[in-house]
Amino acid sequence: MNIAAIQTFLAIVETGSLARAASKLNVTQSTVTTRLKTLEATLGQKLINRSKTGATTTNAGLRLQRYAEAIAGSWRQARLEVAAPLGSRKFRNIAVHNDLWVGWGEGLFEHIDEGVGVAVSVFTGSDAEITSWMDGNMVDLAVGFSPVPRPDVVADRVGADRLILVSTRLDAPVRFDPGYVYVDYGDFVGGQHLTAFADADAARLTFSAPGPAMKYLEAVGGTAYLPYRMVTNELAKGRLFELTDAPVFERPVFLNRRSSVRRPDPAWIPAL
Repeated sequence: MNIAAIQTFLAIVETGSLARAASKLNVTQSTVTTRLKTLEATLGQKLINRSKTGATTTNAGLRLQRYAEAIAGSWRQARLEVAAPLGSRKFRNIAVHNDLWVGWGEGLFEHIDEGVGVAVSVFTGSDAEITSWMDGNMVDLAVGFSPVPRPDVVADRVGADRLILVSTRLDAPVRFDPGYVYVDYGDFVGGQHLTAFADADAARLTFSAPGPAMKYLEAVGGTAYLPYRMVTNELAKGRLFELTDAPVFERPVFLNRRSSVRRPDPAWIPAL
């Protein structure tokens, strides 16, 4: 089967448009159309509904999507292994949640990279992407905030990400701070936050990830809940201050691994 046609189909599904798929793949829209028609002719099924408002998958397209992702993942994996350094006897593909690279991801990568004759590939993304990569057999180990629900995947809770309230001001109030910046860590932490600050006003600014929130504090100032592992240096240098009267929240961290892969020595887990 034509790999380019499979990749084009997935780009259309992801972007919802043939024009945007062409831009993503850096090809002309006519090339995208030709590849799609070729794939539809090969399968004997219409895969994409096209309209002025965009492109959506047909029922056949929905059925194909899971297999297409697996095919594209296997092809990507094959390219990585073929291009691996000579003498590599093992290949390890690891995935790390975007928010967990500092500390957690770095520790796992360094631990695996120490192996003689091991070629390592690293992917970073969301929990949904990690699950998709595990489904497509693209990764062997993954660190994220959710267990991957697959019978051939072992999910171990390996710790928790400690979230502490920090501020650029030593005298910042724990409640009713006009400079408070909310970081959305998902429903699990959101529920804890709502319970602890039920009487507080809504924050005027919200970030979906801690990295941009920390950069905002550095540039503008303010207060936010951030992972302890991310702010240790700033705390030591006096650029940020922990508001110790505030509650501490925890976000569970899971190591997902294929059942055929041995669990790494726990030495990689950061001491937080």
